[in-house]
Amino acid sequence: MNYKFWQRKKDATKKKKTKTREWVDAIVFAVVAATIIRVFFIEAYTIPSGSMERSLLIGDFLFVSKVNYGARIPMTPVAFPFAHHTMPLTTSTKAYWDGVQWKYHRLPGLSEIKRNDVVVFNFPEGDTVAVENQSDSYYNMVRNMGREQVRSNFTIVDRPVDKRENFIKRCIAIPGDVISMSNGVASVNGKQEPLKNTGMMPYRVVFKTMDFNYAVLDEFKLDLGNSPAIADKTYIVNASPEIAEKLKTFDFVGSVTLSPDAPGPEQGGVFPHDPNRVWNRDNFGPIKVPSKGWTVKIDSTTMPLYYRAIRTYEGNKVEKKDGVWYINDKIATNYTFKMDYYWMMGDNRHNSADSRYWGFVPEDHIVGKALFIWMSIDSDASFFSKIRWSRLFKGID
Repeated sequence: MNYKFWQRKKDATKKKKTKTREWVDAIVFAVVAATIIRVFFIEAYTIPSGSMERSLLIGDFLFVSKVNYGARIPMTPVAFPFAHHTMPLTTSTKAYWDGVQWKYHRLPGLSEIKRNDVVVFNFPEGDTVAVENQSDSYYNMVRNMGREQVRSNFTIVDRPVDKRENFIKRCIAIPGDVISMSNGVASVNGKQEPLKNTGMMPYRVVFKTMDFNYAVLDEFKLDLGNSPAIADKTYIVNASPEIAEKLKTFDFVGSVTLSPDAPGPEQGGVFPHDPNRVWNRDNFGPIKVPSKGWTVKIDSTTMPLYYRAIRTYEGNKVEKKDGVWYINDKIATNYTFKMDYYWMMGDNRHNSADSRYWGFVPEDHIVGKALFIWMSIDSDASFFSKIRWSRLFKGID
C-alpha cells in the first residue's frame, strides 16, 4: 500500500511558476523584507542642511538605528514603499493613506535617549505644512503673516506624526532637565554644557595685519570675503572651538573671542513666542523639559511654555475663558504629562532651526539614533575629490 498517494495527487496538480510570476514573487519578498528592516532595525538618511556642521556635513549619508531606542510601530501603516510623506517627483501627492491610524507604541530598546545623543525625529511643527513653502514652519508663517493670509495664499496639508519631515539634532536636555542658555553657552540643571569641538558659533577675530596668505585659512573654510567686517581688521566668522584655538596660534591673529548675540529680543522671536519673555537664540530660559508623570501648575507663566504640548501633542482640548484655563471643559489648576519630551539643538548654533524656535520634541516623534556615516559626498568638490574618504564609516558622537 502506498502511504503517499496524496502527495502524487498534489504534485500532479501543481503548476510550474512562470518567469513573470517568479520575478513578481522576488520583488514582493524584497520590498517586504526591506520595509521590515527600515521600520524595525536600521534606515539610511542623508544630511540636507548645515544645521549640524561641522559634526555632520551636507552630503553625509547616515545609518540610523531603530533598535537603540526601540522601534516605533508604524502609526500610519498604509503607505507607498520607500516613500516618506509624498510620492517621488511630487510636492503634494500623499504617499500614505491616513484613513487608518494606529496609536503610538514602541518596542523595547537597548537604551534611553542620553544627553548629547544625535537623534533623528519627526519635526514637531510639521503637523501642518504650506506646500509651496515647506522650508518654513507653517506656525512661523502664521505668526508673521496671519492665519487667513497664509491659508489663502498657500496649499495647506496636514500630516500624521510619523509622516512629518525628518530632522536630525543633538539632544541637549532629557525629560525632567532644566535647560537655559546665556551668552551662547547652554546650561543643563545649572551646569554648563560646552559646545562640541565640531560645533559652530560666531567668533570675533581681530587680525594684527591683513598682509598674509589667505590660503592658510582654506582648511578651515573661512571666507573673509563673505564674512562681515565689523571694524578695521576685525571680522565675525563662523567657527568651531577647535578652529578658534588653531586661529590663535597664527602670528598674524591678534585675538579670537566668542561673539554671541547680546541679551534682548530676537527678530521673529524664539520659543515660546511670549512677549513677556525677552529671549533670543543665545540667551533664554530656564525651561523645564516635561517628563511623563510630572505635574505642572497651570497659570499665565507656565501655559506659554506647555500649551502646545498639552493641547497638540497630548490631544487635549485647551481653552481660556475669562482668565481661567480649561482642559477638556474642566477648570485646570495643574496638568500631569502623559509622555516624555526632549530639547534638541543643532551643533551649528546660529544656523539651526531647533527647539529654541519650536520647543519640545515628544517621545512619539523619536525615530532613532544616528550611528555612523557610510558615505559622504562634497558636491562642491572636483570629480575625483567628491567623496570625503576620511568620513566613510565614521561613528557619530
